Amino acid sequence: MNARAAWLALSLLGLSVLAVAVGAGIGSTGFESVWRMRDDPVAWQIVTEVRLPRTVGAWLIGALLGLAGAVAQGLFRNPLADPFLLGSASGAMLAVAIALALMGGGTVTATWVGKMGLTGAAFLGALGGVLLTLLLAKGVQHTMRLLLAGVVVGYVLGALKDLVTLSAPEVLSAMVGFVLGNTAFIGWSACVVMAVVLLPAMALAWVLARVLDGLSLGEATAQSLGLPLAPMRAALIGVLALATGTAVAQAGLIGFVGLAAPHLVRPLARVTHGPLVLLSAMMGGVLLMLADIAARALIWPQELPVGVLTAVLGGGYLLWLMYRRTR
Repeated sequence: MNARAAWLALSLLGLSVLAVAVGAGIGSTGFESVWRMRDDPVAWQIVTEVRLPRTVGAWLIGALLGLAGAVAQGLFRNPLADPFLLGSASGAMLAVAIALALMGGGTVTATWVGKMGLTGAAFLGALGGVLLTLLLAKGVQHTMRLLLAGVVVGYVLGALKDLVTLSAPEVLSAMVGFVLGNTAFIGWSACVVMAVVLLPAMALAWVLARVLDGLSLGEATAQSLGLPLAPMRAALIGVLALATGTAVAQAGLIGFVGLAAPHLVRPLARVTHGPLVLLSAMMGGVLLMLADIAARALIWPQELPVGVLTAVLGGGYLLWLMYRRTR
């Protein structure tokens, strides 16, 4: 990691700490709860059990999406690739729609679905979407076939989700919260789950980063370097699916974070894919944490769905980037 990358990592770390402190004071009672924490058990509970896990959880979700975005863009050699490209988002939406529909059914069905929860359903749906993509693509050998299979699976599972919601209109209101993205209900247990997934996923992506470096020169060049592309590509897709599925399961669909984070890192630090995945994860965490704070503060005391805010800001940034490059 060069000096610019090291400075960027330290800056992102400092921003993360500062944003956690600000996030602890954003809420219906403002920073007053922070000042009264030592003397007021209610204020202590608000800060430590509601605001802090939400803020830290937003960072972890953004880090998972940033990591997945860097892996996806390197794997597909496409700067517009995002973490939801392999059908994970559509699979999660379909699974949540089915779970919500079943929860409105008989008591026996509602019992096991309720035990699994919407979080578990979203995670299984996301992984199921990726596995279906791999099945249609007949493995991971052909990047273009994998990309096309992901697009097809996304459309098909999205259409099935629409059929489920049409047959059970009572799930529409609950689906809206999932589709728009929401960090309001993240607790410390969810933070632990995401941290347990993030650390090994980041370590594996770092180890396999030389495959992404080789693929950036073309598949023929990567093979000439003696890299076992098939198993390493499968492992990278596993990292992509696991990181994306975990993030979607905890907060719903939050767009543009995984797409924008690597784009923001590249001009600031010219690095290989090893440091890039680490810096993209940190950038994604900072982006989503700042977006979550803004979503709470912009129209206080009401809140904006954080997924809407990231879509507006991320889409605006990419449009500006395209405009600047065409100029």
